[in-house]
Amino acid sequence: MKNVSARARLFILAGLTGLLLLVLLPLLLPSPSVNENKATWVWEAKLIRSQAEEIVSFSMNEGITTIFLQIQQEVRDEDYRRFNALAHRAGIEVHALDGHPEWAYSQGLDEGMKLLSWLERFHTASRPEERFDGIQFDVEPYVRERWEQEQQQVVAEWSINMSAWAREASRQGLYISAAVPFWLDRIPGPSGSGSFSRWIISRMDAIAVMAYRDDGELMYELSRQELEQADELGKQVWIGMELGNTDEGDHLTFYSKSEQAMEEEAQRAATLGSGHPSFAGLAVHHYQAWMDRRMSMAEEER
Repeated sequence: MKNVSARARLFILAGLTGLLLLVLLPLLLPSPSVNENKATWVWEAKLIRSQAEEIVSFSMNEGITTIFLQIQQEVRDEDYRRFNALAHRAGIEVHALDGHPEWAYSQGLDEGMKLLSWLERFHTASRPEERFDGIQFDVEPYVRERWEQEQQQVVAEWSINMSAWAREASRQGLYISAAVPFWLDRIPGPSGSGSFSRWIISRMDAIAVMAYRDDGELMYELSRQELEQADELGKQVWIGMELGNTDEGDHLTFYSKSEQAMEEEAQRAATLGSGHPSFAGLAVHHYQAWMDRRMSMAEEER
C-alpha cells in the first residue's frame, strides 16, 4: 500500500512539475523583438538648407531610421548632398520623394521619369555618401473627380506608369517604394490581376500604408492584408500614422491625443506589425507636425 502511495505521489509531483513548466515557459523564453524603426516624411525640403543638423538630431532622438525627403526645384543639389551625407553619418537612410495626383494619368508618366532621370544625374555627380538610398512615389489620383468617374481606366494608366518607373529604378539600382491608402486592397488590379495593393507590392520594394487612425490595433488591422501579401512576396511595408491637424476627423490623427496615448498606440501597432517579416516600421506623417508637437510639449513643461 505504501508503494502505491509513493508511486501516486510521484505521478502527482511530475504532473505538477509539467504544469508549472507550461505556465513558466512563456515567461522564460525571450519575447519576440519589436521592430521599433521609424520613418518620416519631410515635405518642406527647403528646411535642409538651414536646419539639416536639427532634422538629423531630431531623427536620432526619435528613432527615425528613414527619411522620405521631397525633391523641390528651389532646393540646390548641393543642399541635398550635404543633408544626405549628414544623415548617413548618423545611420539614417534618405529616400527621394515626390508625386502628384496627375502623375497617375498617361500624360503623367514623363513626370515620374524626369524625377528618375534627375536622380541618375544627381548620383553620377555625387559621392556615395551623398546619394539617396531610394525613391518613393506619392501619387494619389483618388483625390481627383476622375477617380470616381473612371476608376478602372485610372488604375490601368497608373499601373502602366508604375511599371515603367519600377523598371527604370531597377535599371539604376534604386530601391523604390510607394505611399498607398489602406483601402487599395479592395480595388481590383489591372487586367484582373487580383487586388491593386498586391499588384503594387509585387512591383515595388516597399510600400507605406497610410493607415491613419488614432488606434494602434486598427492601424495594424488596416495594414494587415498588405503585410500578409508582402510576407508572401518578400517585400516591406511601413504602417503609417498621422500627427498633423486634419479636418477629416479626429479619429484619423494623434494631433489632439496625449503623448502617453500616442506612444501606447504606436507601440501597439509596432508590436502587432512585428509579427510579420515584411514589417519595416512605423512611418510618421509628417516631420513638421512631429517637431511642432515636441516644441509644444517643451513649452508646456517650462
